[in-house]
Amino acid sequence: MKTSKPLWKISVATTLEAEDAIAEILGEIFHCPVSSFFNLEKKTNRVTVFLSNKIPPKNLLELRHGLNRIKECGLDVGPGKISITKVRREDWAESWKRHFKPIEIRGSLLVKPSWSKKKPRAGQAVVILDPGLSFGTGQHPTTAYCLNEVARYSGIKRQRDDSEKEDPSFLDIGTGSSILAIAAAKLGYTRIRAFDFDPEAVRVARANARVNGVLKKIRIAHSDAARLPIKPVERFDVICANLISDLLVRERKRITAQLNPGGVLVLAGILKTEFSEVRQAYEKLGLKLISTKSKKEWQSGSFSFE
Repeated sequence: MKTSKPLWKISVATTLEAEDAIAEILGEIFHCPVSSFFNLEKKTNRVTVFLSNKIPPKNLLELRHGLNRIKECGLDVGPGKISITKVRREDWAESWKRHFKPIEIRGSLLVKPSWSKKKPRAGQAVVILDPGLSFGTGQHPTTAYCLNEVARYSGIKRQRDDSEKEDPSFLDIGTGSSILAIAAAKLGYTRIRAFDFDPEAVRVARANARVNGVLKKIRIAHSDAARLPIKPVERFDVICANLISDLLVRERKRITAQLNPGGVLVLAGILKTEFSEVRQAYEKLGLKLISTKSKKEWQSGSFSFE
């Protein structure tokens, strides 16, 4: 009988202060869900991801650079020690069952793992998402902010020329697990597009959409923000770009070009110390910050044309 291949566990020993920042770095590098565990007795904190293959040396170097970057932002990362170990898939699965809990967004959306027995309230849309090896489970504050905005604008119909008002369209840039696109489909958005530069993330995103019964409602592609057209054939009412700050700034013209007049652009994955730079970059393109939220070391914002 064949046994499942083991997983590689990459952990960083750190402080509660730097926990979210390190979780974001790990998620961006490895495109995997991130878990955190605080040992109350030993007063130690570990942030962890699980990979199906051994960590490439270039990714380890990226992680070290990411830790240095967090230090430069003034956060105390504590030991900052990186550990790499093998674990059985059974142990990994049980670990996620302990850490991954259902979450509710604005009362209209419930995101839960398949093993959860929590039932939705009347009229509440449900997204079933088990932690896998693609980033995005709704647990991180930046993903939670995007989900909140997707839910906020789901009921706003848009006027199309002289035709009747239609449900809003949605673009998910850097989809990861496809949690945002799936949520959009569940909440009634039409013309939903999503893409990621990682082919494995695209595969997982399609699998998640299939499990949720919305695969036919979402077009999921393998692409990246640098390939977005400056003069697109189609634009969108709501766009979510949960990316690192450098990429958001570098590709701001391409990202902004996809937005419909009167639409909302949601930017996330931004450290508080970098939010001002991102905001200024988009305001120079004629966008105005209409809402923002910060949690611990992260700040996200929604923009619209003035």
